[in-house]
Amino acid sequence: MGRGGISFGMSAMPADSLNPAVNIAAAYAQRLLDSLGLNPSRPLSAPDRHPAAAWAASGLMELTGLADGTAQMCPAPVAACADGALAALASLAPAQALDGLDGAQLLAERAAIMDLRRAGAISPGGACRLYQAADGWIALNLARDDDWSLLPAWLEVEHTPSADALPILIAARGSQELVERGRLLGLALSADQAPQAEAPAWCSITAEGGRRPSASGYAPRVVDLSSLWAGPLCSHLLQRLGAEVIKVESADRPDGARRGHPAFFDLLNAGKRCVAIDPRSATGREQLLALIASADIVIEGSRPRGLRQLGIDAEELVRQTPGLTWIAISGHGRGEPQENWVAYGDDAAVAAGLSHLMHQATDQRLICGDAIADPLTGLHAALAAWASYREGGGLLLSLALNQVVAHCLAFDLPGSEAALRERQAQWTALARRSGVRAPQARPITAAAHTLGADTEAVLTTLGRAC
Repeated sequence: MGRGGISFGMSAMPADSLNPAVNIAAAYAQRLLDSLGLNPSRPLSAPDRHPAAAWAASGLMELTGLADGTAQMCPAPVAACADGALAALASLAPAQALDGLDGAQLLAERAAIMDLRRAGAISPGGACRLYQAADGWIALNLARDDDWSLLPAWLEVEHTPSADALPILIAARGSQELVERGRLLGLALSADQAPQAEAPAWCSITAEGGRRPSASGYAPRVVDLSSLWAGPLCSHLLQRLGAEVIKVESADRPDGARRGHPAFFDLLNAGKRCVAIDPRSATGREQLLALIASADIVIEGSRPRGLRQLGIDAEELVRQTPGLTWIAISGHGRGEPQENWVAYGDDAAVAAGLSHLMHQATDQRLICGDAIADPLTGLHAALAAWASYREGGGLLLSLALNQVVAHCLAFDLPGSEAALRERQAQWTALARRSGVRAPQARPITAAAHTLGADTEAVLTTLGRAC
């Protein structure tokens, strides 16, 4: 589905189709641009480094492996895909707007700031873990404090199980039953499964509206309703391109990242205008709709049902608002039933097949990187948003964490387990020679605004004073 040069959804490159001498990041960047139906505004420039060197230099290798074992290589060029996504965005962006950024390094910045370490089948952040069920493996992500209160209903036991008892209870049940029942209850979990034979589109158009005139001559306004990592990274990158970003939060349920490490929150959110509203009140809903009406780009990571309960129908708003680009980030995509499933970066990557791939290559059960689906999706979302804005908008673009990872896994992936293991050995040796680095983060240059610091100023300009 496409219009005006935008044609999202081109299939991934077949396995084993790239010459070893090819710049993988540049090839991936070109593939993304081709899928958008766009040509770069300036010569495409991507780091010409081997995918193994990109993985080793990014910090992701240090984050992957057993806690008391060696750092592990990923035999899919995931870090190079991050480099490629950033290069594709830079090729459409104002000159020098993204200078100093390293796509692969962005995937491990949180771990660098929070001093996270690899822990085998447990995520570096500690919330997600691989468990053996009766007929396979699952990833369970207990990221919220109240997730533990859902465990008795999930496992059909009387009391909340201890961390030690949890593996025993899970091992007695089938993986499909566990995943289906857990998703109905609102748990973030997925089966540990092989990558899809045919990669999904990294982005899809789910609604279309009218275009607006050329975007040249003014900077877009971005209304960011998202939280945590993927969406805020997307708006952070758009801010680097010159966009005005308004971060909108619920007054009583702000972005959960505010409760995390302040330096990481500052890194992603400094310079954004912060608005706090009460979306449950009639006044708050009116304010929210006025903010959306003022936007060129909206970014959100909510389940559609929750937004519709607030009177916000993204599809209808895109159809009614010429030029609006709406970026919808979800765990597993829009549409029933998957749009109702909860997901975070670690379990979404397992759903895409990343942990299964690592087990094939290493014989170890591993969580790969730190919530890797989040920053990888944030990079791709920024490209989708900027491309749509440049072409006149009028699109609701859906990106799912698991599908972005699956798209990257399918890019130049060996076609057999034997070839996968051979690549693992070759790339590991190359990484050792090039140097395995700890995760790195950019310096924090400013603090993010406090919750609601800009509410009155922003709403006054919209005629919606508090």
